[in-house]
Amino acid sequence: MNIFFPLPGRRVHISIERSDHTSFRGWFCGAIRFFIFRSHFFCFLLTMPRQWSRMVLQKKIAEAVALKYEKRPSGTAAGQPLQLQGCVSMKLKQFIQQETVLTAAAVLAVVSAFFVPPDAQYLGYIDLRTLAILFSLMTVMAGLRRQGFFDGLGRALLSRTHSTFQLTLVLVGLCFFGSMFITNDVSLLTFVPFTFVVLSRLGADVRRSLLIPVVCMQTIAANLGSMLTPIGNPQNLYLYGKSGMSIGGFVLLMLPYTLVSLFLLLAWAALVCQKASAALSVDELVSSSASQGDQKIILLYLVLFAVCLLSVIRVLPYGIAFAAVLVCALFADPHTLRAVDYSLLLTFVAFFIFIGNLGRIPAFSGWLQEFLTGREVLVAVLASQVTSNVPAALLLSGFTAETQALIIGTNLGGLGTLIASMASLISYRQIARELPQGKKQYFGLFTLSNLIFLALLLGVWFLLR
Repeated sequence: MNIFFPLPGRRVHISIERSDHTSFRGWFCGAIRFFIFRSHFFCFLLTMPRQWSRMVLQKKIAEAVALKYEKRPSGTAAGQPLQLQGCVSMKLKQFIQQETVLTAAAVLAVVSAFFVPPDAQYLGYIDLRTLAILFSLMTVMAGLRRQGFFDGLGRALLSRTHSTFQLTLVLVGLCFFGSMFITNDVSLLTFVPFTFVVLSRLGADVRRSLLIPVVCMQTIAANLGSMLTPIGNPQNLYLYGKSGMSIGGFVLLMLPYTLVSLFLLLAWAALVCQKASAALSVDELVSSSASQGDQKIILLYLVLFAVCLLSVIRVLPYGIAFAAVLVCALFADPHTLRAVDYSLLLTFVAFFIFIGNLGRIPAFSGWLQEFLTGREVLVAVLASQVTSNVPAALLLSGFTAETQALIIGTNLGGLGTLIASMASLISYRQIARELPQGKKQYFGLFTLSNLIFLALLLGVWFLLR
């Protein structure tokens, strides 16, 4: 008789043969076989529950795995392609929302390429001087900002304030005068968060009454102050280079509008602070645990800023300024290069291509030139309301020789809608993050104030023309 017993990890075969029990040897052998048989049988009984539970567990795992794969979408291996597709779609949507102007410029450039196929003339579209100087200035400003230079300047000015009116003048003045030299974007990126910190140290009532009006005034002040100098904003830098004007001529052109803007801001600050007049503790305002930047690096960036100014006024070739800034940043402060707004540079490139192609389409270029003639300022103002003033300057400059009129129109056109100047979106996003419940109030006050300022400054233009 052959008997098989499945034991863990092996199979036991026992053969029991007939034996002769009549002899002692036969009896002894039969007893040994019986003992072996009984031992293995008991082992089998003892291990059977474990074997059974293991089989049940393996079955359940197999069923769970099968069910999991059944729930995954058909046509996907482990659902990975679908997940990847969803991730790419989400990233693309976020990019379009964050870089709307760049996306629109790129689409326009690609569409225009179907009407004017790419050729050697495309290289002549790109204004390398504007791109090089813009990159240099943005790098220097980003480096100074990272080192806390502007925060330190703000605290030094705040140390002399003793009332809410003086405080408001300092906070708004930092954006107005700062934007003349560090651009409107950098002013708002630096001093609006600084304003949140300063006002958080005031009483709740004073902070509530000042926060939205002050940030609104800062945004308008940055846009208006930046129009005085060629380096105040990107469109000024581009149009200044295109016009061939002297820096003195540029400043004189925009000086009347700047002075009127300053007077209007002073009047508005006095009006706002009437409801929130209070004495301030200087120590509470200026005390901060912010770390001091590296003085050597700050000095380096100030020297590079002077080099950039020499390049702007055409004393120094722009290539030398670009190389100096790039090399110094790479070796002294490489992290600063990550803070440069490369999307703005790409936006310029895309618009250069689009405008260059439009100029080679006779029907469109002829119509636009005829439409612009004698209406440069008003068309620039209106175009800025829907496209922002930087794209408006790039677009219209290709179809008129009246560059001075475009300078006035695109600077005044930064007032009005929220997108008239892309710098205005910086303040709005920070308000939305810091005070979400105040977004509607800020938007209403911002729009109304901008329209009033725009109407008054257009009146100044009408009187001066």
